[in-house]
Amino acid sequence: MTDLYVGIDVSKVRLDIAAGKDGEIWASPNDNDGIAKTVSRLRDLAPKLVVVESTGGLESQIVAHLFAEGVPVALVNPSRVRDFARSIGLLAKTDQLDARLLARFGEATKPIPTQLPSEDEQKLSALITRRRQLIDIRTAETNRLGSIHSSMRSRLEKHLEWLVGEIEELDKEIQDFISQHPDFKAKDKVLQSVPGIGPVTSAIIIADLPELGKYNRQIMASLVGVAPFNHDSGSHRGKRRVKGGRSDVRTVLYMATISASRFNPVIKSFYNHLVGKGKLKKVALVACMRKLLTILNAMMRDFKPWQHESSFAQP
Repeated sequence: MTDLYVGIDVSKVRLDIAAGKDGEIWASPNDNDGIAKTVSRLRDLAPKLVVVESTGGLESQIVAHLFAEGVPVALVNPSRVRDFARSIGLLAKTDQLDARLLARFGEATKPIPTQLPSEDEQKLSALITRRRQLIDIRTAETNRLGSIHSSMRSRLEKHLEWLVGEIEELDKEIQDFISQHPDFKAKDKVLQSVPGIGPVTSAIIIADLPELGKYNRQIMASLVGVAPFNHDSGSHRGKRRVKGGRSDVRTVLYMATISASRFNPVIKSFYNHLVGKGKLKKVALVACMRKLLTILNAMMRDFKPWQHESSFAQP
């Protein structure tokens, strides 16, 4: 028997399900009863993979139920699916066609099954998300200091003072949450043993990259969005670029790499080597991001802390 790939198009009130690129299509309400019936039916079909687009949270319930029942599911970026649709000449768009398209996309590209975060990982992620939101607000308010009318300055400064206190409180809550969970605490100890990885970077990796240490370095680079994409044609060799992936993880990894390029002997040596060969500094930093991620992946795989002179085995 050939592997069955199922596509589910999710809207606010309905699920459209396509069992394979040529199989049955049916619809179900996007509510508790409809989701339960859909999951039961898919469990009986035993698909190789169920493919669902990330749609701003509308998909969260069906994905969580599929995961809980052991049905493999992959959350995919909608832009990748639309690019795939254009590549096969599929320009029409309906809910049923989208479900069928997701099934075809799954069979053609075989995306990696998504590993959903645990309840504790979701709580930690929520704390980190709120901290990031407050930092964005603080940055915006700070930028207004230079242009705000003098009559409003005291109000703005008072708000900034509150934001600073709230961010400090969240930092403490995040560290307390990690220290109260032995698994998180152990991971945090391994991650922070690396020169350049601080408590914020460690917390974000723990919460938002639960796959770390469970897949090879190529898959991890793709998940984070630091895998280079070629732009070549004939004899032309274009610039390699990175895109996609988990932007929050990529952002903190970039900042950690800047620190590591100064204070981490392995990353610093690699960075200087690349710059010495004529690589642009930003290109060298992105390459160092991939190397740092590879090291972190190997450390979490073996659950071993940083070793100054060690060359971690390639995962």
